[in-house]
Amino acid sequence: MSRLDTFINRMSAQRDILNHVARDLGLPAQGDVLEVGLGNGRTYSHLRELFPERRVIAFDRAMNAHRTTAPHEDDFVTGEINKTGQEFAGTGAALVHADIGTGYPDKDAITLSWLPQMVAAMLQPGGYAVSGLPLEHSQLDALPRLPSVNEGRYFMYRRL
Repeated sequence: MSRLDTFINRMSAQRDILNHVARDLGLPAQGDVLEVGLGNGRTYSHLRELFPERRVIAFDRAMNAHRTTAPHEDDFVTGEINKTGQEFAGTGAALVHADIGTGYPDKDAITLSWLPQMVAAMLQPGGYAVSGLPLEHSQLDALPRLPSVNEGRYFMYRRL
């Protein structure tokens, strides 16, 4: 599969799962939406459209989002995510979306040494996690893959 097709597949899976959470599952009554890895802001923009009544907080090393989709400075946390994200442990997020995989197994293994624990700690019971990397954690229950999502492409969990 070409890198373009791989990218389109990942973006389609991401969109389908986030839409499914918003349309079919519904978030807990309270709690913020956390975007772990802002990038250029496309998914942040989509999250704001899906959940207009929620505060959406984004994390990244630097602000690189297009100015039309950039979060307000109060909704952007700058720094190394594995450190800044820990500050949101216990805050009871309703949804955490993390798309910070690199496609390099050695680099992603390092991320997976801290990401599942951090995401589980950010979420309230009943909250959802959506991730481009698998989040193996005892407090995260893997939800069934959507038919439109290829096996191993994108993952969805509910916090126990």
